[in-house]
Amino acid sequence: MTDTIIAFVDGSIYSHSVCEHAAWIAGRTGAVIELLHVLGPREGAAKADLSGSIKLGARSALMEELASLDEQRSRLMVHRGRAILDDAVAVINAAGITNVNSHLRHGDIAETVGEQDLAAAMVLIGKRGETAEKPQRHLGQNLERIVRSSHRPVFVASRAFRPIERVLVAWDGGPSAMRAVDYMARNPLFAGLSVRLVTVGNATSEAARSLGDAAAMLRAAGIEAATDILSGQPAAVLGKLEQDEGFDLLVMGAYGHSRLRTMIVGSTTSEMIRTCRAPVLLVR
Repeated sequence: MTDTIIAFVDGSIYSHSVCEHAAWIAGRTGAVIELLHVLGPREGAAKADLSGSIKLGARSALMEELASLDEQRSRLMVHRGRAILDDAVAVINAAGITNVNSHLRHGDIAETVGEQDLAAAMVLIGKRGETAEKPQRHLGQNLERIVRSSHRPVFVASRAFRPIERVLVAWDGGPSAMRAVDYMARNPLFAGLSVRLVTVGNATSEAARSLGDAAAMLRAAGIEAATDILSGQPAAVLGKLEQDEGFDLLVMGAYGHSRLRTMIVGSTTSEMIRTCRAPVLLVR
């Protein structure tokens, strides 16, 4: 059975990167790409009822006009959504991938993820959404909700795509980190890539043994991984390592253990994803 990737596009500056990352993943795994654009429940709705203080005859006429404007606005949002999907398909096709379908959905994006991703191998979303060009420092408002609602690994695309060759893995020995390494070992996506496993904390014999077990799991799958134990604060250490050494992807468990307990969903990981230049793959 062919795997499926669900990629969400919203027309923001991150959508192009989502499509290119989806095409790269599909090219290495043979997965089918399912593109989704979700029209939120508020899109197309009237901003306010402006007719409350108007006399009955004029009020009726205005209500009809407002209803007509609502209908026009809704149609425009649907046309815009379809145009976004058409552009996304074109980007993926240009990367040499033709096995792609597009879908327009109405509703809440996090609820859509929860409904759709059980049949998928991975969910892709941009780090930020349609407010990405504004100066806010926060992540896309839907990112944390999607991570919480998804049953599958979530790939958070960076602003710009580049081919992925070097992978940094945050290892803390917890259950989600184990699942992340197991996911890598079973996925052709990581074949032939350069992998580095890093634990942030005290260099104890237990930490070394745990890290060695993770490397052995990857080695059994034909993936050679270098290992390191580094001291400091996890987000700062891993963020600096990613930027200084130019890693192309960060892989981490979606829920941490011990010092990494708040990695996701929490302030440490939110800060890390926000500042990390590379895409991030979160595995629950």
